[in-house]
Amino acid sequence: MSEHKAVELPSYKEQSPEVSQRFAELHQRPVKLDVRNLGKTFTSSKGSIEVLRDVSFQVRRREFISVIGPSGCGKSTLIRILAGLEESTTGEFLLDGQEAFGPCAERGMVFQSYTLFPWLSVKKNVMFGLEVAGRSDPHAESEALEWIDIVGLSRFADAYPSQLSGGMKQRVAIARALANQPSILFMDEPFGALDAQTRAQMQAYLLQIWRNVDITILFVTHDLEEAIHLSDRILVLKANPGEIQEFIEVPVPRPRDPSQYLFPEFLATKHRLEELIHPHRDIEQDDLHITRMTTVGDDAE
Repeated sequence: MSEHKAVELPSYKEQSPEVSQRFAELHQRPVKLDVRNLGKTFTSSKGSIEVLRDVSFQVRRREFISVIGPSGCGKSTLIRILAGLEESTTGEFLLDGQEAFGPCAERGMVFQSYTLFPWLSVKKNVMFGLEVAGRSDPHAESEALEWIDIVGLSRFADAYPSQLSGGMKQRVAIARALANQPSILFMDEPFGALDAQTRAQMQAYLLQIWRNVDITILFVTHDLEEAIHLSDRILVLKANPGEIQEFIEVPVPRPRDPSQYLFPEFLATKHRLEELIHPHRDIEQDDLHITRMTTVGDDAE
């Protein structure tokens, strides 16, 4: 009979000198986004539901932060408030030291659904925001083609959304958001509808773009491995109402690649996230319930 030995993981707080130095440098960067005591309550004829409570954190310039948490913790609500698409009930947030209200060109948004105009070509979709901002057609077209090239779709500039795969559509959506040159990009589960292979490709594209463009990213996801793979830090919310549980510095070195999914520091961080989102006591209760059901079944036989 073979013996199974538990693998002892390091603490998710342990950092190599390389990673520690990277965070020391990151903390010296200027604060891009300063969220202060943000709260959100939805009110209807049936009563009030507090979705977010006293959420406070700071994001540094060119930082990549993921927001995770259990279903109903207010991840999407938080990101929509920060993008200017909804209003908070309490608190405020500052962008580059200035209080922010409503949507603005400094903030871009990418949704899970592709939100492309089906009657416009790839090029025209990316040009849309530029034209609304008053860019001349030649200028808008030139800028759009540059962003289309960055996301690797130059050959499809004249194609229409119906002719593209899901991953390609999302690349167009990212190009359209970046074409307006926002300084901060909010992404609400942008790869959630993609298959695993396309999702991995999109993660690689996003990291490549982030390395080459001066932009700060806040990324909502329910995928723990995706959050670790992409992020500098991970903001973990708890539900009912959504409050900050922990802000984790990811100890995995950069640059990132899929082979790191088996690194001890990656596994330790994933284990911690699972503890926060699915507390161990719940697992024990489930196991106990299954054991009891099995025992009853055995007795019945």
